[in-house]
Amino acid sequence: MSKANLSTQGIIDLASAYYGSAVLFAAVEHDIFTRVEKGEAGLAEQRGMRLLLDACVAIGLLGKSPDGAYSNTSAGRASLVAGSPADLTKAILYNRDVYPLWGKLPQFAATGKPVEKPGIHLGEDPSRTRRFALSMRSRAFAIGRSVVPLIDLAGCTRLLDLAGGPGTYAELLARANPGVNFVTVDLPAISSIAAECVAEAGMAGRVECVAGDYHTITFPPGSFDAVTIFGALHQESPEQITCILKNAATALKPGGRVFVLDMMTDSTHTAPAFSALFAVNMALTTDNGWVFSDDELKGWLREAGFTPGPTTPLPPPMPHWLATGTKI
Repeated sequence: MSKANLSTQGIIDLASAYYGSAVLFAAVEHDIFTRVEKGEAGLAEQRGMRLLLDACVAIGLLGKSPDGAYSNTSAGRASLVAGSPADLTKAILYNRDVYPLWGKLPQFAATGKPVEKPGIHLGEDPSRTRRFALSMRSRAFAIGRSVVPLIDLAGCTRLLDLAGGPGTYAELLARANPGVNFVTVDLPAISSIAAECVAEAGMAGRVECVAGDYHTITFPPGSFDAVTIFGALHQESPEQITCILKNAATALKPGGRVFVLDMMTDSTHTAPAFSALFAVNMALTTDNGWVFSDDELKGWLREAGFTPGPTTPLPPPMPHWLATGTKI
């Protein structure tokens, strides 16, 4: 069905779509899927928990046998059981953190200003910051399976990872490219968590975590063979994006490559639908958050001194695109 032709039933369904999100968030917060997988006895004895479990069954998050036993679906077992191969629980808990902000969308629409302090998840609130960083790590492990094989680092020995979050992409790229060393940069509160994660992964010898602001941090010209900027530029204005890309170009050797992974839209800024909705999510929490188009990014790359390369969508269900550029 066309996005411009939502039916009456579709409108009704949309008005209550948050029911399902709230059920998922509550179930993850109570670690329901791990407890079901372990066969915890008496899980449904309390009325509130029983209603939550049945709601999970109703929306396809759990199964329920005729004798009343609950079970995980194959997707739930893979992504909602703590420690599972594609564990998304930390990422979902971050969505839970921003869920109340969507209730303030009318306020944002009237003012155009974020409805919470943008720094709250970047160091001002330590617990929120840690959840945010670990959420990014959870997502990066999932996305990395698709994106790492697309990153060609042939001939590279040193890579700069700007706004690298908890260092997960640098860690994954380092494992896939044994001859490359990495410097990953993020704000102090995030960088300290990155150092913990990288050390725990046994990669501290090849991934250096540097505290700094990617708007202003500089490196000697020609210090790196490649630069990655993954999942960061959607919080920046066009002017800031151009400046960040110019700084990246300065840090690169001639012929060096930049890889930009992000949500993107078409030229109308309305499709894909998830990217258009994610733009609202970013605007609720940051001063300049939005989602740009592939063509806009190519224009900024040219302005910053790159020859744009192809833009490749990641395979579903990842709603990300990978853009490339080569320093002129």
